[in-house]
Amino acid sequence: MQTAPKKEFRNEEAVLDIKDRPTFLHWLVLSIQHLFTMFGATVLVPLLIGINPSIALFSSGVGTLVYILCTKAKIPAYLGSSFAFVVTMQALMKTDGYPAVAQGAISAGLVYIVVSLVISRFGSSWVDHVLPPVVVGPIIVVIGLSLATTAAND
Repeated sequence: MQTAPKKEFRNEEAVLDIKDRPTFLHWLVLSIQHLFTMFGATVLVPLLIGINPSIALFSSGVGTLVYILCTKAKIPAYLGSSFAFVVTMQALMKTDGYPAVAQGAISAGLVYIVVSLVISRFGSSWVDHVLPPVVVGPIIVVIGLSLATTAAND
């Protein structure tokens, strides 16, 4: 039984498709846009938690360089701060201070490493069974809406 060759999907309306390379000028404009977006988050998260933003900027820079080395620069990305743990980190800063925040960040990083090793060994299809898109999408919406008041007030 023969299977039909796979058709490659191409979005004709997209400025840049998945396999396209931008021109230098286009790349520069996209990079500046990304810089402004990520810089805001990388500075705002530490301010909300109560730590020096230069710590986050340095850490995200080192993390980005390690990421680029690990992926052999095939996936360009900037690793910045995450709003995922802001409330927990704020509570830890008020009660236990820097050591507790650092311990939590390291623990979360170790969980990420374990999950990435499982994905590299068994593939990523199991993630869709554990966290199907129909569940993840509404959760992301709820998280975003719940953070909207914080963003508006701060």
